[in-house]
Amino acid sequence: MSDPTPSFPTTLERDRPHEVWIIQPSRRRLWLHLVLLLATFLSTTIVGSRIAYNFQNRQPIFLMTGDSPSLFPYEWIWQAPARIAGGLPFSLTLMLILLAHEMGHYLYARHYRVYATLPYFVPFPSLIGTLGAFIRIKSPIPSRAALFDIGIAGPIAGFVPACVALVAGLALSHSVAGPIKPDSSIELGFPLVFHFAAQLLRMTTPLTSLSLHPVAAAAWVGMFATAMNLLPGGQLDGGHIVFSMLPQLHRAMSFLAVLVLVVLGKYFWMGWVIWSLLLAMTIRHPSVPLEPSAVGRRRGVALLAVTMLALSFTPDPIRHSSGREVWRDQLKPTIHQGIDGARQWLHRK
Repeated sequence: MSDPTPSFPTTLERDRPHEVWIIQPSRRRLWLHLVLLLATFLSTTIVGSRIAYNFQNRQPIFLMTGDSPSLFPYEWIWQAPARIAGGLPFSLTLMLILLAHEMGHYLYARHYRVYATLPYFVPFPSLIGTLGAFIRIKSPIPSRAALFDIGIAGPIAGFVPACVALVAGLALSHSVAGPIKPDSSIELGFPLVFHFAAQLLRMTTPLTSLSLHPVAAAAWVGMFATAMNLLPGGQLDGGHIVFSMLPQLHRAMSFLAVLVLVVLGKYFWMGWVIWSLLLAMTIRHPSVPLEPSAVGRRRGVALLAVTMLALSFTPDPIRHSSGREVWRDQLKPTIHQGIDGARQWLHRK
């Protein structure tokens, strides 16, 4: 993912003969990139150790029973530091996919002489140990063709190693031991590319009954990140692609994407609502010169982007967590308990 790009000066500003626009690259803070990289490597390795433990015990990788380590098991690792080694397959695979994605953006930015930072990785004690990575573009992009190439390079560069990890990881995965108790684990939804890979490997066990190998789990995260970045709106990679091809439709496509995410949040996964809010805050795209355009041979590459989105997107990445279900099972009872408690308090007064 890339941060918003600076806009070019307006026509009036460019026509002033006495003004010269010079972009001074800021000094790179390599230490910050390195610290974030190491912190993200550590957080994803901690999460990966739990995934590896559940895989070795033929359990769902996100098991939530008392016998399984917590979702971010730092105390469990502190008790036996050697356990952290089990998290390396997940961590190294995921970091490679994220790094490939961001370096795709970075190298094409360098190709077009656009000043961009090195990748910033974001560590976070979450289900996957990170919030991803991004680069910041600190100079205007010279053309729509350059915008297209920089925008599409990241998803392609990340999708390829994710596919390799997917096939290798699924081949190493095995079925869970025994039936899965309801609400005992976080159940993942799988995009089309997982089903195609399972058919390629001639797997007989349904994906929902698999204990994923840590490498396959990292591939799942990589596909999820690819789909998120290819959403056709705002200043996501997909939004850059839309703006470079059809700038007059970018705003309408962005609002449509926000609306679709809200609907998906209600019926499939509530997290889409959060994504819709983030997308709504970045709908306006910085200006980019119209020429040279991004049409011609790039139309085929744009079709590839649509294909990657279709293969990597899943409406319910975490199943049974739609807005309706969360409201019915969690929020509504909590609100009712709060109202009942308030009534009892008032009655005692």
